[in-house]
Amino acid sequence: MNRNEIIEYLKTPNCDELFTAADKVRNEYMGNEVYIRGIIEFSNFCCRNCFYCGLRTDNNKTERYRMTPQEIINIVETIYSKGIRTVVLQSGDDFGYSRSDICNIISLIKNKFDIAITLSIGERKNDDYKAFRDAGADRYLIKFETSNRSLYEKLHPRQDFNRRLEILEILDSLGYQVGTGFMVGLPGETIEDIANNIILSKNIMPDMIGIGPFIPQKETPLGHCSNGSVINTLKAIALLRINLKYSHIPATTALASLDKNGLVKGLKCGANVIMPDFTPDTEKNKYRIYDNKQRITFDFAKDAISKADRSLSLSRGDSLKKKEAIYED
Repeated sequence: MNRNEIIEYLKTPNCDELFTAADKVRNEYMGNEVYIRGIIEFSNFCCRNCFYCGLRTDNNKTERYRMTPQEIINIVETIYSKGIRTVVLQSGDDFGYSRSDICNIISLIKNKFDIAITLSIGERKNDDYKAFRDAGADRYLIKFETSNRSLYEKLHPRQDFNRRLEILEILDSLGYQVGTGFMVGLPGETIEDIANNIILSKNIMPDMIGIGPFIPQKETPLGHCSNGSVINTLKAIALLRINLKYSHIPATTALASLDKNGLVKGLKCGANVIMPDFTPDTEKNKYRIYDNKQRITFDFAKDAISKADRSLSLSRGDSLKKKEAIYED
C-alpha cells in the first residue's frame, strides 16, 4: 500500500474489510500459530526522562528495584518449565547493570536452558550490543515510538531520533532478530503520523513489530492526557500485517489494558504473538510504564488464543524474514 491508501484506511469508520484481509494475510504467510514470549521486567531503574513513561528518572514516587542474576535465572526456569522457549529480559535504560553484568546473565541462561533471549534494555553503546550478541542474545527490541522527528525529540529529552534508527541498523548488522514498534495516539500525533509510522516500519523491515495505544501514567508530564484509540491501534496492526507479511506482530498488553478483549481482537486482525508477564508479584506493581496495566498471565494468554480460534505454539518462533526475501526475489 502507498501512504494515501494507508491514510484512507486509517480514516474509514468501517474496518471489517481491512481486518478480514489482514487476518487472511496472516493465515497465509504466518499460519495459525500464536507464539508465546515470557517477559521478565528485571529492573525499573531508568536514566532517561521520556515524557510518557512512569519509569522516567525524575519520577521519585516509584519504588525502584533490580533483580539479581539468580533471581532472573529462577524466573527463566519457571518459564522454561512451562515449555516456553523465548524469554524477554526487559528493563529501563539501567546502566546499574554493566556490559559484563548483562553478558553474565545471558551466559548463565544459555548455559542452563535451550531458550531464545530477547533483550529490551534500551539505548547502549555499540560495543555493548556486540558483546551481548557474542554472549548469546538472539533478539533485541527497541521501539522508535514515533516517526515524527520533532515529536520524538520533544518527548525524549536529550535523545536523538537518528541515533534510534542507527541502533536498529547496527542490531541488524550484528545478526540480531530485530524488534521495533510505536505507540498509537501519542498527544500531538496525527493520522498522517500513524501512516508514516507504518511506512517507516515497512522500510525497516523488522523481524518483529509491536504497537499499542498510548496510555498515560499519572506521575509523568503527559499524565493528564487521554488514552490512544483502540480502534486505530487495531487498524494499524492490520495495516502492518498486510504490509509486513512475515514480521511477527504481538497483541500487546497495552491493547488488553484498554479493552478486556484486546488480545483476541488483535489476534483477529493480524497479530500472531502474545507476551505473558512472569515478573514476580513483589515487583510487578512497581513496573508502571503506564497506569491500569492489565496483567497478562500465561493462562490469560491461552484463553485469548482459544477465543480467537488459534493454536498455541511454545516454540522459539524465530524470524521468518528470510522467507520474505526469497518470496520477493
